[in-house]
Amino acid sequence: MGGETTGPNVVDLINREHRELLALCTELTGEGTDAARRGSLAQVLSAGLSRHLSAEEQYLYPAVRAIVPDGYALVDREIAEDRGLLEALRLLEAAGDDNRAARAEDVCRRLTRHAGAAAAELLPLLLQMAPVEDLIRLGNRVELAEEAAPTRPHPGTPATPPWNKVIDPAVAVVDKMRDMVSRRTTYPQDL
Repeated sequence: MGGETTGPNVVDLINREHRELLALCTELTGEGTDAARRGSLAQVLSAGLSRHLSAEEQYLYPAVRAIVPDGYALVDREIAEDRGLLEALRLLEAAGDDNRAARAEDVCRRLTRHAGAAAAELLPLLLQMAPVEDLIRLGNRVELAEEAAPTRPHPGTPATPPWNKVIDPAVAVVDKMRDMVSRRTTYPQDL
């Protein structure tokens, strides 16, 4: 695969990100969270999950397709589910205070399924079949892709290489400009 062989392996990275995103869901859907905090949490969840899905589609899924027997079927299923998750995120972003809870529940249900499928199927297969150096290189690529990924859901953009590797960074520039102008919170540490 080429590249640096220090850093987190992709399996550890994806599992950690899933835990962090699910923790945001727990707080977002919790009863003790006020409306203003819910709005900020929804923005951060949307930005983080948009970045995460973009990077998975650019690097994790192609690796699964290349390495795992029947990886194409697994990846095609996940891409279809990701499109639904991005659409649910888009609806969450557009939600007002009155329907944010229902939209958040839908996103969190879909995210739980996404994380479960990765933990039960995709990541163990990849861990079993790929050399650790390749997993580390892939982790580095995923981290870099997330920094250049969109911060808003775009369910209509391409989900497979090479087009997603071209379109996502271009869309990300516009998203990040919008985030800056609107002072939108996009990282948990900025909450």
